[in-house]
Amino acid sequence: MPTSPTSERGPVRRPASRPLATALLCAAAAAAATLCACAPKADTTAPSAATTPKLVTLTAAQLQHVTLYTVAPSSFHKTVEASGVVDYDNDQATSVISPISGPVSRLLVQPGQVVKSGDTLATVDSSDYAAALSGYAKALATAVTLRRVADADKDLVQHNGVAAREAQQAQTDAANAEADRDAALQALVSLNIDPKAIKDVQQGKLTTHIEGKIRSPIAGTVVEKLITPGQLLQAGTTPAFTVANLSKVWVMAQVASSDLSAVAVGDPVRVETGVGQTAISGVVDNIAALVNPDTRAVLVRVVVANPGGALKKQMYVRTRIQSRQASNGIVIPASAILRDDENLAFVYVAQPSGGFARKHVTLGYATGDQYEIPQGLSAGDKVVVDGAVFVQFMQNQ
Repeated sequence: MPTSPTSERGPVRRPASRPLATALLCAAAAAAATLCACAPKADTTAPSAATTPKLVTLTAAQLQHVTLYTVAPSSFHKTVEASGVVDYDNDQATSVISPISGPVSRLLVQPGQVVKSGDTLATVDSSDYAAALSGYAKALATAVTLRRVADADKDLVQHNGVAAREAQQAQTDAANAEADRDAALQALVSLNIDPKAIKDVQQGKLTTHIEGKIRSPIAGTVVEKLITPGQLLQAGTTPAFTVANLSKVWVMAQVASSDLSAVAVGDPVRVETGVGQTAISGVVDNIAALVNPDTRAVLVRVVVANPGGALKKQMYVRTRIQSRQASNGIVIPASAILRDDENLAFVYVAQPSGGFARKHVTLGYATGDQYEIPQGLSAGDKVVVDGAVFVQFMQNQ
């Protein structure tokens, strides 16, 4: 009879059969699944990030530090802010074009120098002067001679000394010569030739070498020098200097098209340069008829007094245009306006229950230390203007 296997320590126990172990595992898994199905499910829905702010209630002592403002419609004047660039007053600035050809012999002024109308800016060695003076001298002599002949013929025709036809021709020749003389004189004036030189020609005096002169056509400041000694100039085409009257300048403000309805010619303007605390006064002089296709803004020209020369061409400035046209709406002090975590503007409004609730508002034009509120508030609302930060602190507790 077969015997059971044994070891030195005793009999060896046989392992359970594999089918039985598998059945036990399946039963355990089924029991666990049943328990999970019966257990309550966890709430996996995240709470909403945006929660409605709670009503803030303050004690009587805390209310002593809070000031309320009752909202009511009012009339106000809008202030339009815009950036601008300084430019010369083009009605008092000019580019000086050389009236004569030739090389520059001397420069008599430098940029920044103040000049009067008619002052010499530079001299030019030019044959144009000599030709003009010579032409005037010839025309003057011819006119004098032909006028004498015409006067003599007029006297002779009365005594039948000459034919009437010849006397008439003499009068015509004299008139033509005088017209040529006047044209030659006008040419000298347009060349800005020294009046003394013209007078010498009229008196029959010989004129020595005269330099051509480039003169300033207006009084002002030399702001640009565009020529150098020895440079060859071409009459009527070579720009030599720029002279401008800097006592007044233009500020070209870039006004958004949405703000244009609040701007009119004659509106007062405050110009801020960023240097010092004093703003410079000006007035709207012109509103462009075109919209800049790149910036979609409209150029508004502001005339500004510039007695101290603080404003320079191409300087960037900030303009505040005060509209003279009255607007109606709701405005509240800027101290009432706070910002939430999303940078949205809101105010605290007193509730009938005695607490304060947060209310978002839309900001419009800034008028001094007040803001227009197009949306968010109604007449009769009471908003916190002093102590709003304290109310916000209490709300966040």
